[in-house]
Amino acid sequence: MSLAQGCILRAVLGKPARRGKLPPVLGFLALCLPIFAVVGLGFLAVRRGVITPAVTDAVGVFAFNFALPAMLLRLMASQPLAENFEIRFFAGYLAACLVVFFAIMAAAMLLGGRRRGQASALGAGAAMGNVGYLGPPLLLPLLGERSAGPIAMSIMSEVAIVIALGSVLMAPIQERGVLGRVALSLLKNPILLSIALGALLGAWQVPIPIPVERFLAFLGNAAGPTALFALGGTLGQLKVGRRLAATASIITIAKLGLYPALAWLFLDQVLHLELFWVQAGVMLAAMPTAANAFVLAQRFHTGADEVSAVVLLTTLVAAVAFPMTGWLLMGPVPGP
Repeated sequence: MSLAQGCILRAVLGKPARRGKLPPVLGFLALCLPIFAVVGLGFLAVRRGVITPAVTDAVGVFAFNFALPAMLLRLMASQPLAENFEIRFFAGYLAACLVVFFAIMAAAMLLGGRRRGQASALGAGAAMGNVGYLGPPLLLPLLGERSAGPIAMSIMSEVAIVIALGSVLMAPIQERGVLGRVALSLLKNPILLSIALGALLGAWQVPIPIPVERFLAFLGNAAGPTALFALGGTLGQLKVGRRLAATASIITIAKLGLYPALAWLFLDQVLHLELFWVQAGVMLAAMPTAANAFVLAQRFHTGADEVSAVVLLTTLVAAVAFPMTGWLLMGPVPGP
């Protein structure tokens, strides 16, 4: 364990520091709030005109296409596949994801009078968490490098499956070939490709050459700050009207409350998984809505304004809700 990881873990677990002892809940806040502060920095930089949206987009492209894939590839390849992949976790997490998606979609259609496309956009807003950008910087210090497996499976659930499902449901009936285009884009997705390659290397126990491993580590270390800053810049470009507040509040409750509760129910009470998998699944489910949900709604011209409000509100609330969720799951851990 590195010195930096040790310091983070001490803050998380409420270990005594030189100037006293932080209560455990404040330790979680001390870990999480600086991470969300980077998101806020990107948000303010765009809102204040310090940088242009084009700069934010370029940083996001770097994080998505290079830094995040390098980090996930290295972490996945460094561990046996059996430690990275748990089929019951994938099934339970995906079940919670789909229940939230279809529950919100059905409620929007039956109670809110919305059409299929707009209702499915709201369902995607409740089911697509920012597990790619926020998962690694938040979970790796808490659960260690083993959490790369749950992060990868949550990405496969919420990116590959929900994007495909949402695209089909949001697209107009007369639009053809949607599923084929989505499948092609997913096959070229650098994050999914890096997960697949890392899983193969881990399964075959093929060691990465030291120079390559150092290169991936150096590049991957940039994933957290660049991804979070780009996320904030994207949020800074969104415009949210007051009329959207009620809808956004309901979806926020579903995303940050219902989804984690269902993840806990399936993973712990139904599947009786090891505590590590339950903790990882619930915390991943407690991530705020991904900006990809807004991009998807914008692509099909349905519910984009409402989803943009959901992305912004869930991120603001998660800055406090996520540390509380982590604290409730892990609690104070006694020192040696």
